[in-house]
Amino acid sequence: MTLTAPAKTGRDQALVQLGQALEALDYTFTTVTPATHERVNRRPANAWAHDLRGALGWSRPFRPDTLPPSIVELMDAAGVLCRDGDTWRSRVRFSSYDNELFVHSAFPTAAADAVFFGPDTYRMADAAAAHVESWRGRPIRRAVDIGCGTGAGAITVAKRAPNAEVLAVDINDTALRYAGVNAALAGTDGVRPCRSNLLHDVSGDFDLIVSNPPFMVDPAGRAYRDGGGADGHALSLDIIDLAAERLNPGGSLVLFSGVGIVDGHDSLRAAAAARLADTDLAWTYREVDPDVYDEELDGDAYANAERIAVVLLTAVRAE
Repeated sequence: MTLTAPAKTGRDQALVQLGQALEALDYTFTTVTPATHERVNRRPANAWAHDLRGALGWSRPFRPDTLPPSIVELMDAAGVLCRDGDTWRSRVRFSSYDNELFVHSAFPTAAADAVFFGPDTYRMADAAAAHVESWRGRPIRRAVDIGCGTGAGAITVAKRAPNAEVLAVDINDTALRYAGVNAALAGTDGVRPCRSNLLHDVSGDFDLIVSNPPFMVDPAGRAYRDGGGADGHALSLDIIDLAAERLNPGGSLVLFSGVGIVDGHDSLRAAAAARLADTDLAWTYREVDPDVYDEELDGDAYANAERIAVVLLTAVRAE
């Protein structure tokens, strides 16, 4: 198991300081879906950023005198300021959740190592928070956020289980870097970013597994988006299998995923039921939102789907 050192020096520390400076300026930003982001930025009045939210939330280009000099200095030190003459851009965004700021990739998230944060992050973290709070005093000693991205799930758990060791695992080194920065910003010392393919590179069992894996069918095969398999379910099903292997007695899985509904049939639910049938995990499954990412229905990958739903599966091992 390879742990990533907390952000203490160099560019990572400057990124932490940038987040702290934004917090001191009462900066907040709610990240929308990529389709909404593109639509809002197409408006003529939004061609250029005129404030912090425009530059560091909406990822709009900005002029050299748009941002406070202290912010520009920290962006330079963190290596996230891109200059092209008098047209400047930020390589990162900062978004708000649970009274914290999270750094993640600038829009559009086209790079192979892009770190995504968006509406599904809010939904997943809300589900994780609600689940931890429902434990009502039962100790969480060890937890893991699989495919952690920004570390939002791990940080959300760690804030509510401050004595727990919480691993934030990902195969994306940029994600692990940002998760470390975000954990430092949140002051969650129990979060440990760790490079791992699912749980294959970490040992031991867990009281809680949370995950918001990629679940789309993505013809481009982008790691942060493509869930694998013909229906985009492969990663979600692998995580269900790992939960059956690696949860402690009384331990829980909180899995936030998505599925294309074809002729009223939810293929992820059917596949999950088959995987869980011979386990000692009691599970529930519900649609969190029945109609998301409708723009994807115009593409070949979802040509037969009538809608795309995001879903929440929870599973609890018997004591």
